[in-house]
Amino acid sequence: MTPELDLSRRNMILAGGSAAAAVTLAACSSTPATSTPDTTTKPASPATTDPSGSATDTGQAAIEVAKLADIPIGGGIAATLDGQPILLAQPTAGVVVGFSAICTHRGCKVEPAETEFDCPCHQSRFDLATGEVLGGPAARALDKVTVTVDGDTVMAG
Repeated sequence: MTPELDLSRRNMILAGGSAAAAVTLAACSSTPATSTPDTTTKPASPATTDPSGSATDTGQAAIEVAKLADIPIGGGIAATLDGQPILLAQPTAGVVVGFSAICTHRGCKVEPAETEFDCPCHQSRFDLATGEVLGGPAARALDKVTVTVDGDTVMAG
């Protein structure tokens, strides 16, 4: 005697739902289904600052990111470094600081405002001289990017 298949509507929905869940989980998996080497080029990380305030060499040559004259004294501008958005500020004449333009709250792109950096997504505000949180939901300062002034040129990396 052969067992009967239960092809009721309920069992078909359950079977289909299980298959869909398996496909969804496989698609969201962080491991690819086939093991192929990653040949994509990832941007190098910028130089960082160690606790003493000295630049840490990441093995990457410094590149021009702005002209000093383009950064208003007491203000900031948006720029890019290796295709990534950064923020540059000149809190006092000739002193330039740099930060990642990625908000530490939800990853939105932070923009320069008149005297601070503002996140348009959730209204976090950051000090343009230090990157510290002035207000909003962000709980952590913007990540620092090491920059130097070489004559009239601002270099990073």
